[in-house]
Amino acid sequence: MKYYCFFALFVGLFISACTQRTNTSEDNRLDFSPIKGIKYYEVKRQFSNGLSFNAMGFQQEPSWIMEFISNDSVAIWSPQAKRMEPFLLLYDHGNVYNFANDYFRIKIANKDSLVLQRLEVKSKEVMQGEVSDVHILFYSKNYLENKVKNSVENLRKPSKKDTLFIRNLALKSNKNPKNLKNIFAARNPVQFISKNAYAKVEKLSNVNKLNKHTNAYDYLYPEYLIHIKKAYKNFNYRFSILVDSQSKMYVNRIEGVMPEDIESRRKLLTGIVDVYLTHYFKIIPGNTLGILHPSEVTLNLVGEE
Repeated sequence: MKYYCFFALFVGLFISACTQRTNTSEDNRLDFSPIKGIKYYEVKRQFSNGLSFNAMGFQQEPSWIMEFISNDSVAIWSPQAKRMEPFLLLYDHGNVYNFANDYFRIKIANKDSLVLQRLEVKSKEVMQGEVSDVHILFYSKNYLENKVKNSVENLRKPSKKDTLFIRNLALKSNKNPKNLKNIFAARNPVQFISKNAYAKVEKLSNVNKLNKHTNAYDYLYPEYLIHIKKAYKNFNYRFSILVDSQSKMYVNRIEGVMPEDIESRRKLLTGIVDVYLTHYFKIIPGNTLGILHPSEVTLNLVGEE
């Protein structure tokens, strides 16, 4: 019921956007002076279907605090710097602006709320589909305290619809954990906890601004370096495994091998996984919203005699 109340409120805000948004100038630029200095707290980040998750398991998480400083600048809370960071507010066309290294369509901007649509833009063209279907809802502090009467923390929590969606995805993937088509990323990835002094694990990060690999890349494609000492021989393999909800591991993608050699390499890697990973580590399956499900992780497995 709470979800539908929120959805009704969201729709109501959207319908009234034409009368509630800030004034526009002659060139259609929005005038933000009436809402200058108001801090807005992000409470929902969802796709147009009302879900915070997509089929890949990626979660849109609300986290921003935003404030218009002027008609050409905004400030956004930085968790890393623990302060509001300024950004230029660059007008593009219509109600589309660029700030914080992204494009947004400003749908509603009044003293109570903001509604933004994040847009994926390539070659000055707005991409269609899910990449431009992220809708972000903010409430002002005054509106939260006097009208909504709920905390930002509670409003940011995943909905019952999100939980049902993830439960259905997990049910499907658990039926056939070796079928990559049904596998989705775990919000809390697989954990490898060493039980042996000769085994160490390190979670790697592939965040790279030049390659446009954001934190989302690490979320969707978790990767680990596992180092085994006193191995039967020296080896260095890169491959992925599927880890099911019972901690069972299946060798999946194999790199650096000719097609005709894949199956023999798979048998070799399966043997190494069964001997070292199964006995040297406690394997905790990935989960999303507390629901265990199969997920894929990439391993860089190094053995040293």
